[in-house]
Amino acid sequence: MLSIFILIGAYRYYAQLAERFGKTKWHYGLLAIGVYLGTQLFFGFSYGIYKGIMDPASLDGVDYTGYSLVNMISWIISIAAVYGVYKLLERKFVREHVNKPSLEIEKIGDQD
Repeated sequence: MLSIFILIGAYRYYAQLAERFGKTKWHYGLLAIGVYLGTQLFFGFSYGIYKGIMDPASLDGVDYTGYSLVNMISWIISIAAVYGVYKLLERKFVREHVNKPSLEIEKIGDQD
């Protein structure tokens, strides 16, 4: 349930960034969802492989519905990944915005 709220927040966070720089909002919202879910899957598979190698008998009693320390760590890592990609995109958009000439500069010399 908490993952759904994190996904909604990440989607809105990226959509606001895209709107601020005149990009397509839903593209970047879906990117946020992809980054979050990709990080969750990577962490889950990595932890599952680690547990399977170290103690194969522990995999029989896995509870997928509860809150555990591993779930909380994976949420924190996923949120950090979403935030990191957000900062990279923001830096990229600011660089693009600075390098793009303004509309007034392009109109210099035009005869109306």
